[in-house]
Amino acid sequence: MHSQEDARGAWHNPKVPQPETSKRPVGLAIFLIIGGLIALTAAFLLTLDKIHILEDPQAQLSCNFSVLVGCSTNLGSWQGAIFGFPNPLIGLIGWTVVITIGAGILAGARFARWFWIGLNVGVTGAIALVVWLMGQSFFVLDVLCPWCMVTWVVTIPVFLAVTLHNLTEGNLPAPAAVRRFAAGAYSWIVVITIGCYLVAAAIAQVQMDFLHRL
Repeated sequence: MHSQEDARGAWHNPKVPQPETSKRPVGLAIFLIIGGLIALTAAFLLTLDKIHILEDPQAQLSCNFSVLVGCSTNLGSWQGAIFGFPNPLIGLIGWTVVITIGAGILAGARFARWFWIGLNVGVTGAIALVVWLMGQSFFVLDVLCPWCMVTWVVTIPVFLAVTLHNLTEGNLPAPAAVRRFAAGAYSWIVVITIGCYLVAAAIAQVQMDFLHRL
């Protein structure tokens, strides 16, 4: 009896050291929600365009701005359905999960390490698919899909934010030096992301000469 009461008293006694808990990543949660909503909107619009093409192969899509910028070519290619179904469906599911996770964190949820690792596996798969699709757009299809580019723009910082967070918090196994580097790099995500955008734009310019074709 006394041991249980003493334990409860010690737990609520401010003089007794309390177990440390990691601070909730509120900033990351807000970014996941906002970024997820933007990318989810792009996936939804791309899905609608795919439906329009299925209904009428000659349909004039709102995302077709020129020979260089449009989504018809991408949606009609095998690259647009790499797993046997339209790629936007992946976005509809994946970004809904990302938004839900962000909302859960804001609501006070604390996820286990395996959950964070699972999220990292997901965003790593997303960035791998995005890099591959970018290469296909630049080097094979020779066209820039506007809604696809919105997804690319969001996926890059989401991957960086989740990965650096997990390295910093120790959710991903890494040496102490790597964790310190990740903690420092976390505050530079915006700069790193812009650098990634510039690299992608440079590759597109060299391969497609898009500035002269707009």
